[in-house]
Amino acid sequence: MPHAHATAQATAQAFPTARHPAALNRAALATALAAVLLAGCASRPAPAPVTVPPSMPAPAAPVAPVQPEPATAPDAAQQAEATSFEAWKRDFARKALDAGISEKTLRSALEPARLQRRAVQLDRSQPEFTRTPWQYLDSAVSAQRIAQGRAKLREAAAPLQSASQRYGVPAEVIAAIWGMESNFGGNFGNFPTVDALATLAFDGRRAAWAQKELLAALRIIDNGDIDAAHMIGSWAGAMGHTQFLPSVFLAYAVDADGDGRRDIWGSLPDVTASTANYLAHSGWKTGEPWGVEVRLPAGFDHARAETSVRQDSAQWAAEGVQAVDGSALPSMADASVIAPAGARGPAFMVGANFRTILRYNNSVNYALGVGLLSQQLAGGPGVQAAWPRDLAPLSREQLRALQAALNERGFSAGTADGVMGPATRAGLRQFQQSQGLVADGYPTLELLQKLQP
Repeated sequence: MPHAHATAQATAQAFPTARHPAALNRAALATALAAVLLAGCASRPAPAPVTVPPSMPAPAAPVAPVQPEPATAPDAAQQAEATSFEAWKRDFARKALDAGISEKTLRSALEPARLQRRAVQLDRSQPEFTRTPWQYLDSAVSAQRIAQGRAKLREAAAPLQSASQRYGVPAEVIAAIWGMESNFGGNFGNFPTVDALATLAFDGRRAAWAQKELLAALRIIDNGDIDAAHMIGSWAGAMGHTQFLPSVFLAYAVDADGDGRRDIWGSLPDVTASTANYLAHSGWKTGEPWGVEVRLPAGFDHARAETSVRQDSAQWAAEGVQAVDGSALPSMADASVIAPAGARGPAFMVGANFRTILRYNNSVNYALGVGLLSQQLAGGPGVQAAWPRDLAPLSREQLRALQAALNERGFSAGTADGVMGPATRAGLRQFQQSQGLVADGYPTLELLQKLQP
């Protein structure tokens, strides 16, 4: 490794009493560590091979990490930013050392971390157009993903069934999250986790959150579960087959194959057990479905189509809500009705397990994707009612204009941020009611035009 001798020499000078730790107080150790971070090797250690039990189908290899940006002829601003990042790492190293992270981990994982400007760009960017539920589900629950998921249910039957029996979560639900999060291991993301989180912490927009996750990532490395070279994930720090954040990993990851490491990158027993363990601890109710597609009665009050409105499924049935296939509604104590595309689109009755999936990713589209994918992996149907595909999605700028117009006319829609949420839906419903329209709270170009002078 280039500069290995220089690093060893710097370590010997920085830690003259390394064989007798009691002789070196914490302040001196922190100062010495900072010196090592300055003098350390800029190259990552060669990754150790990730092993998979011979009885298991081999998961897809992680995508190679994003390569450091070329250091040739940086402009003054980039050079200043890089210098500031190095200073920030030295300061954070002192905090991490005080939090109990070993100097070995800080040298191997934090010292070579590179500024990932692309992570900052992705963190600050928003797509111009929002995605309609059907656009999202067309991709998330495609015929190809269903076919691939059924193949994975066969190939990984042993770990999936083991996790299901241990935690009470259906194998199809575990597989659906696996498919949604990484396309069954095909795409972990390609950012070194420590680099991405250090960059986001340094950038400052979400500094407190990113520092907490970075410290958790370093602790995972310290515990010996993975090395920095194999800790690969998304630009936001989510890792492995089912995209755990480091703090979630520390709380819920499981060593199911008994090798002494919790490996959500290379061990399918660990992946499936960890995912099921998280769901079980987040409120999964064994034996209860995630939800069911329903047909709403004439005159249904769409203002009640919110996850915050909950009642027994028997009460919904008494009000005329029916399963779309005519069968009896499943028993759910705290069920909600949702209509993701408004009055013209499909409706669903969802319960506690749908809310558990929302804790994995707080998006109704995502939770619907997991539910519908798992349902079809188990041989059930897809969505039966038609989506209103003639409705064009609003851009974020159009949504901001709609929110601003609602606020100006006295229909409180919250902050005009271009993101649909409960406050915006409530304001839009009030406006729809004032116009004698069905108050479903679904934003359309027609409603925006009605709001604008």
